[in-house]
Amino acid sequence: MADSAAFEKASEELEHCTSLDRLEARGTIRLLLKEAGLDAKRVRSLELRKVSERLLARELENRGVSEPAAAVAVVVAALVGVSDSVESDSPEDVFARLGGRS
Repeated sequence: MADSAAFEKASEELEHCTSLDRLEARGTIRLLLKEAGLDAKRVRSLELRKVSERLLARELENRGVSEPAAAVAVVVAALVGVSDSVESDSPEDVFARLGGRS
């Protein structure tokens, strides 16, 4: 299963508005989600916006990003228009994987 659209958008925007490379940006967002008890595959845009507003500036400061508040604003604004159509596996899909049939 792929990561949610919200995770992808937040990571992409963080990479573009900071000095972080793709791996660093994605890792930073994953750490935020882990701290909040959320999963990158299922996180919704509203959840990620709230987590970013509360925790992202601190993480960016720890990584030496200049103007972390501005980066947080960019990420939060980018998440406003993200669709929350998170795919979920049907019970049949889950059992098929468990049984080795996929």
